[in-house]
Amino acid sequence: MTHIAKPRVRHPGLATNRLGLTRRDYEGGMSTLCAGCGHDSITAAIVQAFWEMDIEPHKVVKTSGIGCSGKTPAYFLKEAHGFNAVHGRMPSITTGAHAANRELVCIGVSGDGDSLSIGMGQFAHVVRRNVDMLYVLENNGVYGLTKGQFSASADRGSKAKRGQVSREHPIDPVLLALSLGAGFVARSFSGDKEQLVPILKAGLRHRGFALVDVISPCVTFNDHHGSTKSYEYTRDHVNALVHADFVPPAEEIETTYEAGDARTVVMHDGSRIQFRKVPADYDPRDRDRVYAYVRERQRAGEVATGLLHLEPPGRPGSETDFHGIHGTADAPLAHCSFEELCPGATTLEEIQRAFR
Repeated sequence: MTHIAKPRVRHPGLATNRLGLTRRDYEGGMSTLCAGCGHDSITAAIVQAFWEMDIEPHKVVKTSGIGCSGKTPAYFLKEAHGFNAVHGRMPSITTGAHAANRELVCIGVSGDGDSLSIGMGQFAHVVRRNVDMLYVLENNGVYGLTKGQFSASADRGSKAKRGQVSREHPIDPVLLALSLGAGFVARSFSGDKEQLVPILKAGLRHRGFALVDVISPCVTFNDHHGSTKSYEYTRDHVNALVHADFVPPAEEIETTYEAGDARTVVMHDGSRIQFRKVPADYDPRDRDRVYAYVRERQRAGEVATGLLHLEPPGRPGSETDFHGIHGTADAPLAHCSFEELCPGATTLEEIQRAFR
């Protein structure tokens, strides 16, 4: 992967967050993606979200697989820990990092090819294990690094740049995550930063697995008439089902909307997601109805976006993340003594006998 460092220029008038850091401090190297790529817009939204949340870059671990999406982590949080895994294996690497140090903020970036083809099994298990991570899926419907073949998320009937028509049924990561029990499921558009940034912030704060599927047009191979992942199609067919505002616990909640136009869901740490302008019968806490509504919008030719499902605290299993399921140590492994990490042959033999 080619890495081009950005010039270290910092304007004295740049705004700073509570850590005294500017947005530039949350950037990475220069992007080598095609000009206009939706992935770069996602990078800008990620930078904005981390900066606004005052997260220390060195307390973040960023991971990715292969493909255009695999390059994205090189372009944000240059001071964070990072690992570029092999194709489809990003979830395993993230699981290992989170298991070793629960204090790290985990963000994994993947693509529709990386997650829904070779990495499908990995994706399914990171959801069911409820690993505490933000999973950003950059969805463009094609394999951009191998000349634009249809990916598993390409809609039936959509056309490729050379005229081929997709005949296979697509895999929808949102519906898949809902069926696998994900507690936080969202979809957005790379061209809608106003919606995407608060969704990313909510995903970072959510305890457990959080999926954000982002329609991210490929300007080289999939941004033409007939493509259902193009800028034109997405803007014309987007259904902003849920407009979400992320409200940290320390801030007062204010709204100018009339009664019945807003719905609030409290997260584990006391922060809130404010849902605005939703259909009267839409409940983001009802997994089955969310699934049905997304399918209904698909049949109408629309792309439902927003924070579609959020499992509220208090429901069975809603507070059991990866560490709660497996009963891991409270402290990061790096903080444990040698004796704790290596208790000796006798103890290891006792553990092995327990599995016989």
